[in-house]
Amino acid sequence: MKPKQIPGVPLQKKGGFHDTESIKQYSDQEKTIEEYAVLKERFLSVNQWKSYCGDSFADFRLHDSFGNYVERLPQVGDFIRIDIPGPGGFEAKGCDWVKIIEISNQYLNKDELENLLIICIPSTIPKNEKSHHIAHFYSPEGTSIFIISRSRNHIKAAIYGRNESPNWNANFLDKIRNFSVAVGGMVGISKIQWKRLSDQFLDF
Repeated sequence: MKPKQIPGVPLQKKGGFHDTESIKQYSDQEKTIEEYAVLKERFLSVNQWKSYCGDSFADFRLHDSFGNYVERLPQVGDFIRIDIPGPGGFEAKGCDWVKIIEISNQYLNKDELENLLIICIPSTIPKNEKSHHIAHFYSPEGTSIFIISRSRNHIKAAIYGRNESPNWNANFLDKIRNFSVAVGGMVGISKIQWKRLSDQFLDF
């Protein structure tokens, strides 16, 4: 199976990938507009993502460019700290980190009337002068793309992964952990979690 070509989503060049999508259909366009507004609010509430999915899901926490926890809308340059179920990174004290490099509503796909995209890449721990290691199980070439959209009769939540491969820019123990978690993600385990999130974005 080949990765979908989605406007705004980087091309797949190497490693693993996934296309995770959930759709909610409506018969009335006005209802679709109203429900997309709710979806957008849920989508931008990064600190609440775990609450949509339950205790066994990863915990997402938004941090500003200085690494401070914040409760606001995400911005380009922010970081998201992710505490996934299972073993976390040793150097990052049990967590993984990604950086938001783009937020856009300019990449409309066919039939879409409105959308919003957030692109994240694995990052170092923000403002950590002691280490320049990537604090994530995927290498910095990996990309996670979160998209919500609206057409005339449906709303959609999607998460796409591109160029996913283990992160070797880490200390010895983290290399072992990164390999095991990344391989699990590349064979489909992480897609189960992402599908849960995309479904729950629409569960209101």
